Amino acid sequence: MDVNAPNKSTGIINGSTSNVLNWDDVAHAWSYPKYKKMLSNFWTPFEISMTNDVKEYPRLSETEKDAFLKIIGLLALLDSIQSDYAGKVADYITDSSINALMIMLAQQEVIHNHSYSYVLSSLVPKEKQNEVFEYWRSDETLRDRNDFVTSGYKDFAENPNVENFLKSIVYDVILEGLFFYSGFAFFYNLARNQKMVATSTMINYINRDEQIHVDLFVKIYRQVLAENPEQDTPELRQFAIETFRKAAELEIEWGRSIIGNKIDGISMDELEDYIKFYANVRCNQLGYGHEAFPEASRKNPMKWIKAYEEVDLGKSDFFEQKSRQYTKVNNVDNGFDDL
Repeated sequence: MDVNAPNKSTGIINGSTSNVLNWDDVAHAWSYPKYKKMLSNFWTPFEISMTNDVKEYPRLSETEKDAFLKIIGLLALLDSIQSDYAGKVADYITDSSINALMIMLAQQEVIHNHSYSYVLSSLVPKEKQNEVFEYWRSDETLRDRNDFVTSGYKDFAENPNVENFLKSIVYDVILEGLFFYSGFAFFYNLARNQKMVATSTMINYINRDEQIHVDLFVKIYRQVLAENPEQDTPELRQFAIETFRKAAELEIEWGRSIIGNKIDGISMDELEDYIKFYANVRCNQLGYGHEAFPEASRKNPMKWIKAYEEVDLGKSDFFEQKSRQYTKVNNVDNGFDDL
């Protein structure tokens, strides 16, 4: 607390602020609407009944079961990493309103992790659940992806400065905006075949949260560059583009390993195009155009998936038609389906 500083921070990082949060006196016009959006999206796993999924799970093919469990294990690890990273970002940021948003983001990641435990505890014995949460230690393809992100966060964690913070945000946008997405596609494909509908509903809530998180970090990234223009260099641009390319390659490798052409309804060619499309989307959001994969489509190649990503949760649940009191993050808000 600084009695001589204003409540409204003079900078998103390295700023002067009393650390008193007054939502009517904040530096960035987008921070309060973002707070309201995150607040209105609050949910818990207990609200979703797993009864039908418990009956459906034994009917899945062995390939579907294997992918189901390994993807849950992946998502659990990514959200665990993200909870820790959000705490470090909250400590580094000097704007109290953005700090508050980061704390809310970390809470949502904890809820996501809880949802994976909730799903698994409904479907498999405790020893199998424990095994799923250990996949990250032994699966080589999974390790490559995870090491890529954690090494990207490491410099910021050990030496928090403006350059390392900006680079860590690139990795954050990859984690939340790319590395989740082949897994999401798997669950949505199950849902469109009327399989594991409750799990897919929960995945939709997580998907919606992650879209908000990506948008928040994009805003932070652009604001940090605006406040520190000397950091907006060709080297940073090239770093971001090359990092998105490498991330997409790792995600495609994971897709081949876990989905390949083994899952009815998802071809590997389609999934690869989808991953490259989203790599371009995220690269573009950070201000670098579609330079990660210039040859890739500027339209979402998985047209069917839009129906699952754009559920209006404020009116009814897409899958079970149960009343929900959540608000929709629609395509007008996120602009994720077209470049």
